[in-house]
Amino acid sequence: MQASTAETTEVRQKTIAAGKNCAVVYKDLLEQVSTVVQKPSQEAKQTLAARAHQVAVSVQEIVHCSELIKGTDWVDPEDPTVIAESELLTAAKSIEAAAQKLSQLKPRKKAKEADMSLNFEEQILEAAKSIASATAALVKSASAAQRELVAQGKVRTRKEIGATYHKSQILDDDGQWSEGLISAAKMVAAATHSLCESANAMVQGHATEERLIASAKEVAGSTAHLLVACRVKADPDSVAMKRLQAAGNAVKRATEVLVKAAQQAKQRDEDEDINVAVDSRKVGGIKQELQIQEEMLRKEREWIEAREKLAKFRKQRYKDTGHDSDSSSAF
Repeated sequence: MQASTAETTEVRQKTIAAGKNCAVVYKDLLEQVSTVVQKPSQEAKQTLAARAHQVAVSVQEIVHCSELIKGTDWVDPEDPTVIAESELLTAAKSIEAAAQKLSQLKPRKKAKEADMSLNFEEQILEAAKSIASATAALVKSASAAQRELVAQGKVRTRKEIGATYHKSQILDDDGQWSEGLISAAKMVAAATHSLCESANAMVQGHATEERLIASAKEVAGSTAHLLVACRVKADPDSVAMKRLQAAGNAVKRATEVLVKAAQQAKQRDEDEDINVAVDSRKVGGIKQELQIQEEMLRKEREWIEAREKLAKFRKQRYKDTGHDSDSSSAF
């Protein structure tokens, strides 16, 4: 062990002291082994067990000191807090990549009503770009909040749990929280990618306003879950948490703008499409009304079935995260 590489004098002295103590207790252990061999007795065997325990404790202290020597730049890749930070930053990069791809998209050119359509499509793309940027900032803020929690001691690292930590303990309270944070961040990234794809498909004429609205609401829902995951352990008055909440609000505002624009376009299209020619004959008029009512009831039933299907899907997806699936959408 090279104690001279320690970052501070305190760590260096502690490491040297741990090494000396380990040498002393190991020497005592060897002497006790010799005693037991030459003059075996129950008392000698009990003393041998005590010496062996002292050696084990001193070795654990050396292991702990070796971790301190490595400094803050060295981390345990299996530490839940390290994994959480890494996944959050990965999600942020993924969202930024989606935002960059979205920024390169251009509205589809149309032969008719080019100006009107171009303005609307540009509005859709700009709103989607705003959401992508806001979610990237959100995930970065979540990473900062996670680091702050570790610094405050509200989330334990493997080093703090102790040298006896092993893989089976990864799902303790702090490990579950870190995994929940990772899951929430991944959902935000996935929802943002879906939104970018929907926006691209819509302006190219390959998707409907409904798909875009659903994608935007999914971004809002996953954002809410990420905020909840951080809020479980965070101080609401901390700087990092305030920034996280501000980033979450930015995502919410951006999705509201996009949903409103898409809904307005959908309503405009519906107003243009609904052109009912009323049959002037009494019998024909009644038949026509019944057909319209039948269509309305069929669509209502389809809507109810789709809503139930969505509820079951959300319940199943959020089952392992410990979050309330009812808060999955802000709309």
